[in-house]
Amino acid sequence: MILTKTPFRISFLGGGTDFPSFYNKHGGMCLSATINKYSYVYLRGIDGILGPKNEFIYSQIERVTDLNLINHPIIREALKFKKVEGVRIDYDADIPARTGLGTSSAFSVGLIGALNSYLGFEFDKYRIAKEAIYLERVLCKEIGGVQDQIASCYGGINKITLNTSGFTVQKVPIELLRMKNLENNLLLFYTGIQRTSSDVQKTVQISESRVTDVLLAIKKLVQEGINCLEDTSKSLDDFGYLLHEAWQLKKSISTKISNERIDCLYQKGIEHGALGGKILGAGGGGFLLFYVQPVYQDSVRECFKDLVEVPFYFEDEGTRIIYSNIRPYR
Repeated sequence: MILTKTPFRISFLGGGTDFPSFYNKHGGMCLSATINKYSYVYLRGIDGILGPKNEFIYSQIERVTDLNLINHPIIREALKFKKVEGVRIDYDADIPARTGLGTSSAFSVGLIGALNSYLGFEFDKYRIAKEAIYLERVLCKEIGGVQDQIASCYGGINKITLNTSGFTVQKVPIELLRMKNLENNLLLFYTGIQRTSSDVQKTVQISESRVTDVLLAIKKLVQEGINCLEDTSKSLDDFGYLLHEAWQLKKSISTKISNERIDCLYQKGIEHGALGGKILGAGGGGFLLFYVQPVYQDSVRECFKDLVEVPFYFEDEGTRIIYSNIRPYR
C-alpha cells in the first residue's frame, strides 16, 4: 500500500504564460505557493480472484477488468501509460474539485508519484511533474498550462520559469516574518461556483496578438511581485496592488474568466478595504483571493459572511509519500 499527500496551490502571478503556445515563443514565468490543503491518493495491489481486477473510488466507484473501460480519464490514461493493472486507487481531498486550486493536477501528481513508487522508481519530483503534465495535457488532451503540476510537486513559494528547454523552479527567498505577514494578509473565500479550467480556456475571444500583449504584461508583473516579496525595503502592500493589476489584465482575455457575480464580489472586497485580489485558476468561479491589511479584515469578512472562508497557511514540502509498505510491482 502507498499513500501520497500532495498540496494544492495558489497561483499569484503569471497565469497564462505557462501555456506552451506562449512560453515556447516568449518564455513563461509564474509565481505560486502551495498551501496546507491536500489531495490524498491511496494505492494498493489487488489480485482480483474474488472480484474485479481493478477498483477505483473517488466521487464515484468503478470496478473494471479492462483498463479501457475506466471512466475517469486521468486514472485510465495513467494506468495505461504506466502499464499497471490489478490495483485499487482511492482519492480524497480537503477541497472540492474544479475550484481553481489546481485540484486535478494535484491528483495527477499524487497518482503518478504513487505509481512510480509502486513500480520501484525513485520519487523524483522533476520526473513526476513532467509525467503529470504529459498525462493531463497529452494523454488526456486537457487544455491548460503547466504551472499547477510543477507547483504541487515542489511545494513552497516558487518562481517557475518555462521555455523550450523545460522548466526550472526557484524558491523565493522571503524573510520568515515577511512571509507570515503575507500569509496573514491573504483571505480566501469560496464562491460556490465550480467549473473546469479547459472550458474557460476555450473561450478566448480576442486576437492572438492581443493575448500575447496581455500575457507579456502579466509576465512582467511576476518579477515585480518577486522583488516585492524579497526586498524588505518595499511595502508588502504593493503585492496587493500587483494582484489587482494582474487580475484586470487577465479578465481582458475572455468574457468567461469573470462574470457579473464575480465582478460584484470582487468590487465589494475592494470597497471594504482589500488592496487587490483575483479569482484563482483559469477563472469563472472557484475561490476568490484577497490581499487585505489586518485593520480591514473584519469588514471584508462581514461583507462576505454568506461565503465560506477557508483559512490556510503556506506549506513547503510539495508532494510526498506519507506511507508505504509494499515491495515494488516490478
